[in-house]
Amino acid sequence: MFSQVAERERIDSESLLKTSLDLAARLVRMKRLDSVASVAHVSDGNHLSIASEFDAEQGTGVRYLRGQDISGDMVLDDRNEVYIPEAEYDKLARSHIFQGDVLITIVGANTGQTALVDEAPDKLTANCKLGILRPKKGAIPPAYLHAFLAGRYGQAQIMAAKRGGGQTGLILPDLKALTVPRLSATLESEIARASLRAHRQRRTVYQYFEEAECSLLRALGLESWEAPEPLSYIRTSSEVFAADRLDAQHFQPRFKVLTDHINASGYGAQLGEWLSEIQRGKQPDYSLEGLPVVNSKHVLRGEVRLEADNRRAAYRDVDLLIQTGDVLMNGTGVGTIGRAAAYLHGAKAIPDNHVTILRPRKELDAVYLSVFLNSIAGQWQVEQRLRGSSGQIELYPNDISKFRVCVAPLHVQREIRLAVEKGFEQKQRATLLLVAVRRAVEVAIEESESSALAVLESCK
Repeated sequence: MFSQVAERERIDSESLLKTSLDLAARLVRMKRLDSVASVAHVSDGNHLSIASEFDAEQGTGVRYLRGQDISGDMVLDDRNEVYIPEAEYDKLARSHIFQGDVLITIVGANTGQTALVDEAPDKLTANCKLGILRPKKGAIPPAYLHAFLAGRYGQAQIMAAKRGGGQTGLILPDLKALTVPRLSATLESEIARASLRAHRQRRTVYQYFEEAECSLLRALGLESWEAPEPLSYIRTSSEVFAADRLDAQHFQPRFKVLTDHINASGYGAQLGEWLSEIQRGKQPDYSLEGLPVVNSKHVLRGEVRLEADNRRAAYRDVDLLIQTGDVLMNGTGVGTIGRAAAYLHGAKAIPDNHVTILRPRKELDAVYLSVFLNSIAGQWQVEQRLRGSSGQIELYPNDISKFRVCVAPLHVQREIRLAVEKGFEQKQRATLLLVAVRRAVEVAIEESESSALAVLESCK
């Protein structure tokens, strides 16, 4: 109807999809978002240069959130953090973020994804690709608001509000016009409590990963080890020709001291000798059906993400496929190169041309190997052997095969694997609880509040 078009001031069919209208018709006791939250749109212009401003070390600067830090599973992605100096933070007053804020991506391919800031440091800020929804005190539980926006009914409204063609986005007036159903105070509080519990569980996952890495460093005698950092060093021409490298970075003394330390343990070995396969994927033949594709953004430190947004690709029986028990390693890109994780999912997948498959022999545990590669012992060798410059850096399979690894006794490998598996199981429980939180909101809308409470009870 013309009245519906005029009301929205939109003439594009995407804003009036029948599915979105049908979902919206079910919503009752609705409140406009700007009646329960102040919407702070991060102003355009906070485009910080990676080369100049992303130079603060973790722990010394201020965490700077970007659109890519909002994952599809309702949480902030803490695996590729960037920091800015405090002086830069002071210039970005409009984009400061606080505990209880709900973040939403407003530009790019992941427009509409949300995250709850359930716990925040004293200082936290974001760039212009994030919108900040700050619930008014006592107006609505932030975790409940987030659960609704992340669920089916909230996402239907957000998708209808998106504007643009190739570059889609959300604008401030459209965010303010989103509507939120109000349930009983009891149910909203229960949903919020369950959501916060899931977020706490997610944070403990990384404690297990840290525990595994600490166990490894203790076994290697690297827990408090400090490498030499001389102002200058000399290498012979024979060493240069043997390495087939001319860059000074490759010959830093700390790298040689590290590999000597690994060899002195009595368990040192060349990685390639302990792999039955080491090969980089190829450019996938994308299609609507087939196996999921794993690219560099899915390979995090200690975790391979296999989610609904993984694109799919056709494959042949002779193609290289990822199998359970493989170790995946990113081979390109500043910030992602060298990240490694064991593939613990049951389904096969396809690696793209930026991901290298390492298939260890049975005497070398895949989880243990991934922890080694992510530790200082592995990451320094990534620094030593990567090639290229100006942001276009590569880590080739042939260079990875030359890494020196410590093939620890099996009981040490099992101890480290157990810690990682505990973390993986904890994450699965937290993910299921977040799914239940979203579902509880939907059930309250579609059926009854008592049915919604039963959904939450089933996950306790």
